Amino acid sequence: MEQLTKIKPGKRGVVAAIQGNTHFLSRITSIGLTVGCPVEVLQNETRQPVLVYGRDTLIALNRKESEKIMLEVGA
Repeated sequence: MEQLTKIKPGKRGVVAAIQGNTHFLSRITSIGLTVGCPVEVLQNETRQPVLVYGRDTLIALNRKESEKIMLEVGA
C-alpha cells in the first residue's frame, strides 16, 4: 500500500484506504473515490495537483488530500 503522492504517472491501482475526518471522507466519496475504486495516476508533479482518472472522471486532488489516500498498485 502506498500514498497516492508517491505513485508515478501512468501507474494504475485500486484505492485501498482513505484516511481523514468525516468531512474529508464524505467529500472524497462524493466525487467518486471509494475503497475498491480502480484509478490511474495521470499527473503527479511536485507543487501541482495530483490528477487521477477513475470511474470515467478526471479528478484533481491537492497534495495534502492525496497523502490521505492509499493505493494498492498493480504491476
